[in-house]
Amino acid sequence: MSLIRPRQHPVKLGRGGKDGVRTQFGALIWRWRKDKLQILLVKSRRRKRWIIPKGWPMDGQTPVQAAATEAWEEAGIKGRPAPICIGLYSYLKYPRDGELPMPCVVAVFPLKARWVFDRYPEANERKRKWVSAKKAASLVDEPELAQIIRHFNPRLYRL
Repeated sequence: MSLIRPRQHPVKLGRGGKDGVRTQFGALIWRWRKDKLQILLVKSRRRKRWIIPKGWPMDGQTPVQAAATEAWEEAGIKGRPAPICIGLYSYLKYPRDGELPMPCVVAVFPLKARWVFDRYPEANERKRKWVSAKKAASLVDEPELAQIIRHFNPRLYRL
């Protein structure tokens, strides 16, 4: 199977800034342990749900670079991100102060963990957990994300 690796371009946010964009970029962080695939999940800050690291586009960064930045900030992981989107999922983001929920779509990029750090920007705000892909799929709330995780096979993408 041959995969085309599309060239990504940095996001240009313009005047609307990142709040005008309802697209986010997420990192599906993975590794092999004893020949078994493991996925890293982190807890969301306010609602304490299991999620993958994700965030808004960053001016001047490609989508995969933004996903890798979120992996570092939210999970303390550095590694090799793949510049291919392996799926999209949607969720409702609940802003502060009782504002209306904001529908968001997350483009997911796989990131192979190479280094795991104990000290990282959000270490005091989040828990993280390595689990099997099957367990990860059962822990996340979003059915589309669960399906992405359930069907993720790094060998298929030659990662």
